[in-house]
Amino acid sequence: MTLTTSSQPLTPPSSPILSPVEARVLGTLMEKARTVPDSYPLTLNSLLLGCNQKTSREPLMELDEAQVATALDTLKTANLVRESSGGRTTRYEHNFQRGIGVFEQAAVLLGLLMLRGPQTAGELRLNAERWYKFADISSVEGFLEELLDRAPEKGGTLVVKLARAPGTREQRWAHLLCGPVFESPTGSDYSSRPTDGSFGSNTAQRIERLETDVAQLRETVQKLCQELGVSPPGQT
Repeated sequence: MTLTTSSQPLTPPSSPILSPVEARVLGTLMEKARTVPDSYPLTLNSLLLGCNQKTSREPLMELDEAQVATALDTLKTANLVRESSGGRTTRYEHNFQRGIGVFEQAAVLLGLLMLRGPQTAGELRLNAERWYKFADISSVEGFLEELLDRAPEKGGTLVVKLARAPGTREQRWAHLLCGPVFESPTGSDYSSRPTDGSFGSNTAQRIERLETDVAQLRETVQKLCQELGVSPPGQT
């Protein structure tokens, strides 16, 4: 389903809290509706490939078919995704704009934030080129402010403005569709509260790989020091 501005969007009583996987599935459907309309709606396999692609994604994910199918079931229940009838293969399309209750420009910005993580208004305008052409950064900021000031009766605020990171000029924006956002002390990154453990699992795998790499490097350094007849760093 392509985002339009032809009618007043529906206003849900409250905005849903998505899991990271659900946000990735929904954001991918929104992106492909804009960038590859000829192959949209998407099959499950095409959607899986879009979720796991290595470009225009933050964080990178390695989802399997079962995870995507489960997310689709939840999103269909929330009226954010629909199955496309007709044909021999089931296809899926998003219903984000009406399901969340926002207009086209706001939906574009939220979709980009779901797929690419926190971004400045300037980055959002640049990354939105294939989705929607904003006139200038001020127009992007205007829609972000509207999402920030969204009234409780319309579902509440959908974005947050993050603290300026050290050495940067502009503040970044993050979406709240996965729940509250927690910044690191340095303001260099953020995390949303996970609702299905998928981020925790990915983090644990990264930590395990890093620990293995460090152990191998330490072993290599010790061997080199032995060959050179010097003490390893940190030893007297």
